[in-house]
Amino acid sequence: MEQKIYIETYGCQMNVNDSQVAASILVNEGCSITEDIHQADVILVNTCSVRDNAEKRVLGRLEVFHQEKKKRPNVIVGVMGCMAQRLREKLLENNNVDFSIGPDSYRSLPSVIKHISEGGEKLTETTLSKVETYADIDPVRVDSNGVTAFISIMRGCNNMCSYCIVPFTRGRERSRDPKSIEREAKQLVKEGFKEVTLLGQNVDSYLWTDPDNPTHTVNFAQLLELVALVNPKLRVRFQTSHPKDIRKGVLYTMAMYPNICPHIHLPVQSGSSRMLEKMNRKYTREEYLQKIQDIREILPDSAITTDIIAGFCSETDEDHKQTISLLKEVQYDSAFMFQYSQRPDTLAAKRYPDDVPEETKTARLNEIIALQNTISLAANKKCIGKTYEVLVEGTSKRSENQMIGRTPQNKVCVFDKKDCAPGDFVHVKVLSATSATLMGEIVKPRKYTQYDKNAYRL
Repeated sequence: MEQKIYIETYGCQMNVNDSQVAASILVNEGCSITEDIHQADVILVNTCSVRDNAEKRVLGRLEVFHQEKKKRPNVIVGVMGCMAQRLREKLLENNNVDFSIGPDSYRSLPSVIKHISEGGEKLTETTLSKVETYADIDPVRVDSNGVTAFISIMRGCNNMCSYCIVPFTRGRERSRDPKSIEREAKQLVKEGFKEVTLLGQNVDSYLWTDPDNPTHTVNFAQLLELVALVNPKLRVRFQTSHPKDIRKGVLYTMAMYPNICPHIHLPVQSGSSRMLEKMNRKYTREEYLQKIQDIREILPDSAITTDIIAGFCSETDEDHKQTISLLKEVQYDSAFMFQYSQRPDTLAAKRYPDDVPEETKTARLNEIIALQNTISLAANKKCIGKTYEVLVEGTSKRSENQMIGRTPQNKVCVFDKKDCAPGDFVHVKVLSATSATLMGEIVKPRKYTQYDKNAYRL
């Protein structure tokens, strides 16, 4: 095809991985990837529909692409991902977009672009698949720091949380062949990557069944072990866990392998059992807190983070108070916090009125944020004086003389450059902290072997 492709990505890490898959498909057809939009023959935007604000940002970018198209009429503009899946032809009608293509149709990108290049009519490709996992495609690591990488282990979601649009934009859940995941991890090690994150909407429900031998299955704990064994110096992370599905087997596997990072992202969404039932989360407050207790007992040095939604349908002051009390009880290291944004076609949009006033949602969210910032600051201050093994990811945005990296617990750490480079493991003593960042200095690392568990969790 010999065309230059420019890709912008919005949304979660799974979208980043999808953009890398799409880039690989196009590069294999003779295209090249460019970071200069003004040199691009094709402009692609990979989109998210989880919240209304995410879609508004994309619509704003489409206006910018439209201006580029005015200057160069032959430029092709395509929308990929969840927003393309949700809006389909509507995108073609209103935004000067040439095509829209859903998350399960990326293999069609070369033919779709060829069709438009040859003067064909606008089109949409949004058929959802029950089998597509892109397991045979090696992602092109665009926008990569060369240190950390994502590996998609599954696609889709079966949970049908009432507020969530993902099952409608990404389809039913299907797990990827574990051997292809292991192969990708080994290739990343060869390329010099030091950390991989296993991605799925609900990693704990990963279950691969051998099509040639249905009695042979691989669950998430087994997959986690398989990847951990690729190389003892390769850091392994995963997200996202679902409270109803996370099992002690996963926790025990994490405890067994020091290169599996002690950090679990466990979205609670609400501290009220009434709200959780309405959200169709399939666990109660009490059941969630039991999972937290299990983590604390089996992985005492693990960080725990979460997601919170403020102002879901019919949420009362008492429901909100229960969320506040849960935050105080659990003491999360950090949290992603949002006010409820009704998404079209979800179960909540069909069944429940969005009846909490915007000003109430905002006030509740602000209270949640203020409390969590206080909790996060206290958690980070406990790190002062301790030394952590930090994976250097790059130069700090605030100063060229400082580097940035993360501890095994996924805490961001900033420290003076000294003699280190991206990809190095350094031991950093924490000197001060904010609610979001640890500040420290590199100390002389003690000697250890790759099998010394304590060397990974200082």
